Amino acid sequence: MSDDVRLDKWLWAARFFKTRALAREAVTGGKVHLNGQRAKPSRNVKIGDSIDISRGHYRYEITVDAVSDRRGPAREAAKLFTESEESVEKRTAIAQELALRRRVAPIPPASRPDKRSRRRIIRFTRKRED
Repeated sequence: MSDDVRLDKWLWAARFFKTRALAREAVTGGKVHLNGQRAKPSRNVKIGDSIDISRGHYRYEITVDAVSDRRGPAREAAKLFTESEESVEKRTAIAQELALRRRVAPIPPASRPDKRSRRRIIRFTRKRED
């Protein structure tokens, strides 16, 4: 573990983003705020810094507990930060709301049915006609 780690590298090591390139895009796109301000990907992260991360519908409010530039297992990554209780509650509420929306109005398929699905549809509609 080193003392100075770039913001994009830390976000990647803490497993918020799958690649450093995605972390860099999020930071430059204004989806990540360090200590309440927009930051560049090269900005150094220190212990005690607060980071706000917006990913899709979810927002994480975290405090840096440790600094690492190495991406390790999820258990090690979880030790790098602490998420605020408010943030956890908000994310669970949003997740429940999204799950409810999906049940009420399911998302239509993005493409045409494949061969197996077509056969199931034909089998299903024939049974209803009988």
